[in-house]
Amino acid sequence: MKIKFLLLLTIALLSLTSYSQDVIVPDLSGYKKITNYPVYVPENLWDFINGAADNYLAYGFVDLHVAEYKKGKNVIKLEIYRHRDNIQSFGIYSSERSPSFRFINMGAQGYDVGGAINFFKGNYYVKIRTYSKKTKTLQAAETLAGKVAGLLEGSTEMPAILSKLPSEGKKLNEEIFINESVLGHNFLNKAVKANYEVGPDNFSIFILQGNSTDESRKSVETYLASAGIDLIDQTSGKYIFADGYNGNIFLAWKDEMIVLISGLAKDQTGIADKYISDIIR
Repeated sequence: MKIKFLLLLTIALLSLTSYSQDVIVPDLSGYKKITNYPVYVPENLWDFINGAADNYLAYGFVDLHVAEYKKGKNVIKLEIYRHRDNIQSFGIYSSERSPSFRFINMGAQGYDVGGAINFFKGNYYVKIRTYSKKTKTLQAAETLAGKVAGLLEGSTEMPAILSKLPSEGKKLNEEIFINESVLGHNFLNKAVKANYEVGPDNFSIFILQGNSTDESRKSVETYLASAGIDLIDQTSGKYIFADGYNGNIFLAWKDEMIVLISGLAKDQTGIADKYISDIIR
């Protein structure tokens, strides 16, 4: 029994080692690489980022690899966060992004601001930072970012669902992914959101892509019921109603897809219908 237990433990440790070592941390010329950090997982992520851990866990966090690069007093820190899939890595990246940042061609998208270079690629969200203001150190951080981006597997494309957001009037680099409680409702999950400005009107569009028509129908039915409205069609429909927390809501759905628009008045059906028609065909 003891031998069997030791064998199973050995297999588990080998599997964990293989899993945790498939992220390659590159060397950086002229810098000493320090990798004596543990591989952080959901159970101990608080040990590294404490108060921010909940946000990462909400976006399907899998593990984190950390390294430091030292050259004299200059230090560059590398953090590679792995999430369950591409939309989750975009979600955590977009939650920490501001449209005012200087965006760079790194991974699927990245930015460089105040000694920090953050980008996402595939399932990974990468953060590189230095407190040094020296030009050569900042250049070294950029070189490191390029090396990491080249080594990581995964697509350099934005998540496919973002392409469903109409481009007319869309505010640049304000798209986000909300994993849970869209518009504050626990029955609405997994939505991309974009903000729009069309003339004097500012509004937001949410697209929820369910796993099945039945799943989407249940979400729509629950939302409408909260507003005192009965579901009419079982596979599609359009509704306008007042959400006590979010004002007027234009809701349209077809099969697995739900579209919500907030920020428009009830008499602006024409604008809502135009954008809904661009998304649901």
